[in-house]
Amino acid sequence: MITKETTDKIIDFIRQKPRTVQEIAHLLQKNWRTADRYVDIITTETGLISTRTFREGTRGALKVVFWNALDHAQGSAYQERLLQKILNGRHKEDFSPFDIYQFIPPKKREAYIEKNEYPTNKNINNRILVKKAQQQVLYLSGNLSWLDKQPEMIHVLEELSKKKVSIKILTRVDVTSQEKAKQLLAINKRTGWDAIQIRHCEQPLRAMIVDENVTSIKEVMTPQHHRELEKNTFIFYRIEDEHWISWLQKIFWHLWGQSVDATTRIEAIKTIKETKITEILKLNFSKKHQANHDGS
Repeated sequence: MITKETTDKIIDFIRQKPRTVQEIAHLLQKNWRTADRYVDIITTETGLISTRTFREGTRGALKVVFWNALDHAQGSAYQERLLQKILNGRHKEDFSPFDIYQFIPPKKREAYIEKNEYPTNKNINNRILVKKAQQQVLYLSGNLSWLDKQPEMIHVLEELSKKKVSIKILTRVDVTSQEKAKQLLAINKRTGWDAIQIRHCEQPLRAMIVDENVTSIKEVMTPQHHRELEKNTFIFYRIEDEHWISWLQKIFWHLWGQSVDATTRIEAIKTIKETKITEILKLNFSKKHQANHDGS
């Protein structure tokens, strides 16, 4: 098991400049396999570092570890503006994914307007896309309401967990969504490891990032905010551009690092006492009666 001290040591080492796994092994005075395992754990758990293997499949293969955190200085001025809109947003109406989609090369993007929030189109159906995951799925959700409409996703995610696919979810965890969060976390007990991790975060994106291959983002347009519409309309954006997927991953990890673990939230929610409406009315009546008595 990797310790926090070792994790910090590796992160500080890589922050300075890209390193090979062999250099990390030498730093820790461990063998290559142990260092490589530590790198994989930190990559999966924090997203602060990433790896690239050169000459893969050959005897001279070289695995390089590099810094992967969101760097405001390295992004374009436009990406910086988008970043601030996402970080400052709380609701899905606060950000339009089209602001990203418009700059994706045509061959690496697709978009569909749908009346159904959960379409069957295989190019944008999240259940179909997530099944293709090999290593990791990153979810940016509102309140996990998709579990109500797509209960079969529990089985899909459990199957991925059995295949050692890591699933991380940023969502709002409160009294209205805690049961759905518990339902997802229960998968970990059945599969025997922390496959699914959830953290509380209010942000405007409704997206899913599968490995480093594809991102699916949903935009919800409602009559409340678009008077031209008579009913809810959904736009699904599918992105396969490596540069923008990497950027979105960094945003996810940036939000992840600042968010609260769902278990902490759920434990705090348990301390909220339920009060029947009749008890509230009695209490209010008692206060008014006492006030009248004191004033008489």
